[in-house]
Amino acid sequence: MGGMTTTREPVRPTVTTRVSSVIAGRPVDVTTDGGPGAGPGAGLGTIRQVIASTNPAHLGDVVADVVLAGPETFVGACSAARAAQRSWADVPAPVRGGVIANLGRLVEENADALAALVTREIGKPLSEARGEVQEIVDTCRFFLGEGRRLYGETVPSEMPDKQLFTFREPVGVAAIITAGNFPVAVPSWYLVPALLCGNAVVWKPAEYAAASARALFELVVRAGLPDGVVNLVLADGPATFEGLSAALAGGLVDKVGFTGSSAVGSAIGELCGRHLQSPCLELGGKNPMVVTPNADLDAAVQGALFSGFGTAGQRCTSLGTVLVHRSVHEVFLDRLAAAVAAAPVGEPTADVLYGPMMDEKFAAGFERHLATIAEHHRVLGSSAVGLIGPGSPRAGFVGDPEDGLYYHPVLLDGVRPGDHVFDEETFGPLVGVTTYATLDEAVELANAPGYGLSSAIYTSDATEAFRFRRGVRAGMVSVNNSTSGAEAHLPFGGNGRSGNGSRQSGRWVLDQFTRWQSVNWDYSGHLQKAQLDTVALTADLTFRLDAS
Repeated sequence: MGGMTTTREPVRPTVTTRVSSVIAGRPVDVTTDGGPGAGPGAGLGTIRQVIASTNPAHLGDVVADVVLAGPETFVGACSAARAAQRSWADVPAPVRGGVIANLGRLVEENADALAALVTREIGKPLSEARGEVQEIVDTCRFFLGEGRRLYGETVPSEMPDKQLFTFREPVGVAAIITAGNFPVAVPSWYLVPALLCGNAVVWKPAEYAAASARALFELVVRAGLPDGVVNLVLADGPATFEGLSAALAGGLVDKVGFTGSSAVGSAIGELCGRHLQSPCLELGGKNPMVVTPNADLDAAVQGALFSGFGTAGQRCTSLGTVLVHRSVHEVFLDRLAAAVAAAPVGEPTADVLYGPMMDEKFAAGFERHLATIAEHHRVLGSSAVGLIGPGSPRAGFVGDPEDGLYYHPVLLDGVRPGDHVFDEETFGPLVGVTTYATLDEAVELANAPGYGLSSAIYTSDATEAFRFRRGVRAGMVSVNNSTSGAEAHLPFGGNGRSGNGSRQSGRWVLDQFTRWQSVNWDYSGHLQKAQLDTVALTADLTFRLDAS
């Protein structure tokens, strides 16, 4: 496709910032496993690799040296969590809620610094990074009270002098593996409820967002947690999978939470299944937006612009395809194309719609998706396709495009089932457009890729809204709103290629991090057998009213 270029290599200056794993309060940054040259954390693992986490908006800015550990470090972290979990579970739940309150206050007090670090490390616009940090605060505010509401039930028995109860019990050790597109907010969706419920946690964040993860970890451990209750492991994918496999085989992990790609999620689901565990999987999305003939088209354009191109299309809830009724297709497309063309793109500390791709691997992946654009597609919204630079400029670009991994937005009309860009998550600033004739057809198109995370419909007809809600397979539905924008107290999650039906956020996530325990207490003084010793009262079921 014309205009595409290869990604540029960063120039790496000398840096001093270095981040590593932390197990039971001890940094794991060693040259050998306890041998000569070993530093703090010796005996907890070996350095597998040291990589640079670079600022994708300014590739010469190395945010941190990231010490990647091997699989044995992951196993060691799980062992430390196992040792700390029981005493943490013994802390009364309202007191654990107080720790969550402390975390919320710490995040608030450090909000500006944390947001600035997120922007620097992954290139997310500063306004969005601030919103991400606020989401941690909102999550803490919600769950701090759940420590007083981890309700069980008192249930009547069918026999006298016997009482039935239910209790929520922590699952034990939770291994949490998160992506870097929301490097602090999404981890809080796991960490906060898991800790509140009395679990210990091993957290493996994305290595390209390791500095942001370490910053959040420092706030978490200062909220009042004993050593070992939360452990941080920095590792690449293969080491993580090997370590998780060993930890599961060793009985060190009781719950796995994973946010990332559908392919990796499938592998983790298979691994957990071998140990009869059901992981919490929050995976990718190909999120549809339906625009009906009676929709507010200007509102729909704003929704499509934000959800399709915000964060450079690197959200799991990013808009994938707009399904526009054929009667309003051209007018909607003209308005959306104009909005995309006029949108400010560039330096993420400025007021822009989006900044760079988060990392070179995502830039390379996006270029592979761009290579699938076909002859029957019509490209709108930008003067070129691919990397923005001197040979492929974008009008109104904010800043210097040569400094970072900036890509042209692509609005692609004429996509259809069977096209790669229709069927697959593209994870970049690309939105497809197609038409439909009936709402039933729109629902069929919305479900066709097999994902099921988020969806949206713009309509002024309540009947259409409810018919769409009933027919779409997505776990989340927005009416006259974008596909992105989760609130902290609603269930978040997807179905099909987007997840296994597990849910995060709100009170629903408590079922991921607790198990129900049933208790029956017989104080009759003798054995009473359910179903056998129940009292049966005599009824006259032959009685009939006189119909005369």
